[in-house]
Amino acid sequence: MAYPIIDSCSMKMDKVMDHLQSELNTVRTGMANAKLMDRVEADYYGTPTPLNQIAGISVSEGRTIVIKPYDPSSLKEIERACNEANLGMAPQNDGTVIRLTVPQLTGETRKEMSKKVGQIAEESKIQIRNIRRDAMNVVKKDKEMDEDMQKDMENEIQKLTDKYVKKIDEQAKAKEAEVLKV
Repeated sequence: MAYPIIDSCSMKMDKVMDHLQSELNTVRTGMANAKLMDRVEADYYGTPTPLNQIAGISVSEGRTIVIKPYDPSSLKEIERACNEANLGMAPQNDGTVIRLTVPQLTGETRKEMSKKVGQIAEESKIQIRNIRRDAMNVVKKDKEMDEDMQKDMENEIQKLTDKYVKKIDEQAKAKEAEVLKV
């Protein structure tokens, strides 16, 4: 039986999973990935604009990110945004494109990135648990439900929570393996 509360929980938890994936995409792994630039915004005619809207971002030679602005006059602003984004990579401007070479990760940096993945996963689990708590409160306050129905709803919400926490663990474990792979 489908309950609106369960459907609502599921939708909210899907959004948490989407956010988790976007957060994990920004973690450096030693290989170039255009998604590392997703959060970088450059000042474009006075407006902070995501890089992927004002420039083509591609990967060449496995460890180099190439940023080619659609408007050549924005090259300096894009370079400044890359410097301010604190990516751990120095932009190299050759007058037409900006190149960012992803440095090889040291053992210590890999451990730091692995910890960051763990923190991101834990934050997502907390969000999932908060959604569960809110749903449980709604179920407990609903006077129209009998006790059996409340127990069924609470069990369904818990099963849904366990499923999403397991998904978070799997994604975090996969990303940690990617980070730690030499």
